[in-house]
Amino acid sequence: MKRIKDSELIINSDGNIYHINIKPGILAENIILVGDPARVSKISRRFSKIEHQSQNREIITNTGIYNGIPISVVSTGMGTDNIDIIINELDALANIDFKTREPKKSFTKLNLIRIGTSGAIQPDIAIHSIVASTHGVGLDGLLYFYNSDHVIEKELTKEFIAQTGSFSNLPKPYIVSCSEKLMKKVGHDLFQGITATAPGFYGPQGRTIRIPLRHVELSEKIKNFSFERHRVLNFEMETSALYGLGKLLGHDALTICAVIANRATGDFAVDYNKTIDEMIGLVLDRITS
Repeated sequence: MKRIKDSELIINSDGNIYHINIKPGILAENIILVGDPARVSKISRRFSKIEHQSQNREIITNTGIYNGIPISVVSTGMGTDNIDIIINELDALANIDFKTREPKKSFTKLNLIRIGTSGAIQPDIAIHSIVASTHGVGLDGLLYFYNSDHVIEKELTKEFIAQTGSFSNLPKPYIVSCSEKLMKKVGHDLFQGITATAPGFYGPQGRTIRIPLRHVELSEKIKNFSFERHRVLNFEMETSALYGLGKLLGHDALTICAVIANRATGDFAVDYNKTIDEMIGLVLDRITS
């Protein structure tokens, strides 16, 4: 096997991987990903035992026990660029021998579950609802930097582009599906649909404060997309990269998001902590059942 160069897989002098800043053996196979670093302690305080706590920049990692099952919680920060870092390094921690810098002979499959917040774009998805993402549609272009054609839903992507218009001066969209196993286990009775992953919070999601939008009708076209019972339910900033990289690396991935705003109705949940708490409890109970 080919040795991975020092410049490609950066390992600190203490043996920790560069960004997440932990050693192999610390992570559980069940990993909850959160964008907000403050949400790590919100989840891990439910553990019966915390075995590891660390932080590097906005990346906090806690590993502990819930219902007798090891769980890790890792904060990613916002955006697909951060997801690119985190998922690649989580996989390296699980599947690369740090001494030889070669892939291990035995593969460890991770369960990657993102818990987050999102804005609904359909009027029937009320604030405080919980959405399980069947697919992520990436508006960021990240997956095209990888050899990824085999994980992209080609027919669905083609139809999405046809219905939403020209992307000649924007990144070409891509659509990747979730883990069916995790959907059945965790998201089976929640709102289910496609999640649009935007490379920003304002313009890419159709918001404007002082800068005019170039593609004024894009968010409305995304809202109106419909193909074989598929429709886009919500906007956020991570899912397509999570699903794409997860599939490329052989892991199971699912996003569960609380709806804290409805763009169609103009509603916003001023206090959504109860919804977040309910979502955390639901995910923890189901992933360890």
